[in-house]
Amino acid sequence: MRRIRAAAAGAVTISLLTAVTACGGGSSNGGSNDSPKTLTYWASNQGASIEIDKKVLQPELDKFKKQTGITVKVEVVPWSDLLNRILTATTSGQGPDVLNIGNTWSASLQATGALLPWDAKNFAKIGGKDRFVDSALGSTGAQGKDPAAVPLYSMAYALYYNKKMFADAGISQPPATWDELIADGKKLSKGGKWGLGAEGSNPSENIHHTFVFAQQHGAGFFTADGKPDFTSDGTVAAVKQYVDLMAKDKIIAPGNAEYAQNQSVSDFAKGKNAMLLWQSASANLKSQGMSDDAYGIAPVPVQSGTPGTGTNVNSMVAGINLAVFKNTDNLDGATKFVKFMTSDAEQKVLNTAYSSIPPVKTAQTDATFNTPANAVLKDTLAKSAAALPQVADESQFETAVGTAVKELFAAAAAGHPVTTESVKAALQKAQQQMPTK
Repeated sequence: MRRIRAAAAGAVTISLLTAVTACGGGSSNGGSNDSPKTLTYWASNQGASIEIDKKVLQPELDKFKKQTGITVKVEVVPWSDLLNRILTATTSGQGPDVLNIGNTWSASLQATGALLPWDAKNFAKIGGKDRFVDSALGSTGAQGKDPAAVPLYSMAYALYYNKKMFADAGISQPPATWDELIADGKKLSKGGKWGLGAEGSNPSENIHHTFVFAQQHGAGFFTADGKPDFTSDGTVAAVKQYVDLMAKDKIIAPGNAEYAQNQSVSDFAKGKNAMLLWQSASANLKSQGMSDDAYGIAPVPVQSGTPGTGTNVNSMVAGINLAVFKNTDNLDGATKFVKFMTSDAEQKVLNTAYSSIPPVKTAQTDATFNTPANAVLKDTLAKSAAALPQVADESQFETAVGTAVKELFAAAAAGHPVTTESVKAALQKAQQQMPTK
């Protein structure tokens, strides 16, 4: 376990994030090498379960030990806990040497001052910045600053659909627009089965989808200069359109309002839902017994036309970054571990295991990643995905707005009306929770 200088006392909340800038996790000398033979690593839960992640990662960590003599002690942290665990680590004095972070958090965690900046010198130690694709580098920190992390896995959202359920309902092709998805979903929502699954109690999932809807309405949740703007007509319409898939269109089961731990993926794998909007789900579905030929993969729908730039964005730039706390007791070892995890060989192993796309250029071009499933994901990342705002308040935004959407889903599940006015009120409340400058 690395030692972190405490920056604040008491309970950690999201509102503390900007208050610890250049404090928790930071050190004047940028790290030491007091523990050259050990590293602690917090990995995000990428597979269908924590146990599956351990089975994926441990052989690679053993390989790293054989190459370097460094033992890596891994803990796989559920997504529902990861951000708060990281924030606690920047303030409490306990945390890992190396950790996975959601790429949307990069600028927020960068603002704490706790993470090692990846300047030209540090990038040179892992083979250079130009090894990584531009779309992945775009979600590593605030524009104009050295990245706070290094891309590890790249992902995009896609629409997964059950071929048999579609055929049985007389649907010949996947929906390309939301109107088509709703119409198909109504045909499929019968006999205890539902058209679409969702994770209504997961703030991050809520943000990802409502961000895409907002883009399609020509809006965003922040102004051009980075100020919160949660109540514009476009953002209100976006959130309402998403929640209405349960509240008005009734193609999402009310019970999904309580989902936060990949239950919608399990439901899809079991044939309870006919469609799923998810990031790089193939490996997860396979681990739950669903064969590759049982489902199809298509781009996420748009309002009209086909996916592309502007209002036809249909995914956020999804992905996982690898970060180092800058006062780690083993800076050399941590850097070697980042180099190992982003090497061509490991990128192929890990991204194959998680059905994600390597953010390393040479690995991404490998034949392993030229599958039909990956073709949709790579095309989306290249042509129709947008990065969430890389601003310091992004993680507070995810919590505030993601929780507001969670509460709207709960209202829908309880049979309460979800109106434009109630959505706007929820978003106004969320905006009031944001830090004031």
